[in-house]
Amino acid sequence: FSKIYICGYNIDLNHPEVQKTALGSTDTVDWELFMDVRHCINQLKVQKVKIIGIEQTNQSIELQNFEIEAESYYALILGNEVKGISDEILPLIDAFIEIPQIGTKHSLNVSVAAGIVAWEFFKKLAP
Repeated sequence: FSKIYICGYNIDLNHPEVQKTALGSTDTVDWELFMDVRHCINQLKVQKVKIIGIEQTNQSIELQNFEIEAESYYALILGNEVKGISDEILPLIDAFIEIPQIGTKHSLNVSVAAGIVAWEFFKKLAP
């Protein structure tokens, strides 16, 4: 992972709560802030980045079945903690990944979902 794009939020990375949670990673991980997620996605598409939504849809591919091409670049779109990825953004996404879950509750905390998907990408791309 080379960069984190923060979209739709005005975040002060120097805020004590952010610094406490980030544990210094704000100094070592590249990041960029976009107030409009559409602008971010369009900019990434110009760079030939594949836009992957982490969302349960009727087009979702289960995470373990998603084929990652080592020569491609990907942007993983994680939605709002409660509302998911907004309906206006869904058409801009190239593919959807769903984390398989059993039981009655079918949602995960965004940070947990990000960690699960990141680990799966790492496993598939590691030499």
